[in-house]
Amino acid sequence: MQEVFIKGMTYGWESKRGDYRTEEAVDSLKKLKETGSEWIALSFFTYQETYCSTEITFDYNHTMTDRDIIFAVEQAKELGLKVCLKPVVNSRDQIWRARIGFPEEAEDKWQAWFQSYRHFLNHYAELAEELACEMFTIGCEMVATEHRVSDWTKVIEEVRQHYSGPIIYNANHGKEEGVEWFNLVDLIGTSAYYPVADQPGESVEVMKKNWLPVKEKLAKLHEKFNKPIVFVEIGCRSAQGCATMPWDFEHVDLPVDQDEQANFYQSVLEVFWDVPWFAGFFWWDWSTKLYPLEEAATNNWFDIYGKKAEQVVREFYLNGKRGR
Repeated sequence: MQEVFIKGMTYGWESKRGDYRTEEAVDSLKKLKETGSEWIALSFFTYQETYCSTEITFDYNHTMTDRDIIFAVEQAKELGLKVCLKPVVNSRDQIWRARIGFPEEAEDKWQAWFQSYRHFLNHYAELAEELACEMFTIGCEMVATEHRVSDWTKVIEEVRQHYSGPIIYNANHGKEEGVEWFNLVDLIGTSAYYPVADQPGESVEVMKKNWLPVKEKLAKLHEKFNKPIVFVEIGCRSAQGCATMPWDFEHVDLPVDQDEQANFYQSVLEVFWDVPWFAGFFWWDWSTKLYPLEEAATNNWFDIYGKKAEQVVREFYLNGKRGR
């Protein structure tokens, strides 16, 4: 595989059917490009009814249509952006997708679920091939399924029958060592929501120090599999205390803190930017409909548009040396 370094953003996660094909979305994608981003992870989801359902369905209110995806990919490519297509399965009962799974003795349910998952994934792998997407994600944070090595081997074999580009799996932070089949993918991905702040309002220097054990652990993972590592998801909200829990989306009343978000971004960029085995970032998340610029100062969500963290990203993406 050709060496790659990803200056990327996740685009449009909290979108419903049709949202990619709006004037606001086209404008948002242009603004994303202006950050110096060279890639997007086009991340969308469908549902299974419960975390222990065996059938993955297409939700007719939320699951993007192929027409939506084609439009977004074509818009991105017109702007010169590369695309990682990232289909995700969620559970309608609001149980985190990492819990999807069954008791080990329920082999029939495991096989039924993996068959449904392969059908789901193969459709998008074929679409990614047709649209010449530069990367494809075969799963996201499916922690309770990851020990099923033979089943994931079959998933990967079938995806490669439909898609000829590089594939990546998106593990969850702290669980990367549990994926024994990373040798079968082209890049190792993780959701790097590591809590690197010891307290709210933490400094860049403390965060950098707390990234070092993560860096050491991921270096060993790279040595084991000889694969580049990508932060397929990473970020934190512009809210007080969120660098202590970067994954948080529930504490919506936390006060705005642009500095804490910017410090989180600055710290991880400084620690990982020049690491040879590290292959880049897809920051979480850039919305299809951006808030008015004047509202950036009061927005406490993951978006960085108009915030201090955007300036941090621009400094690295536009003025940094890495990129392919």
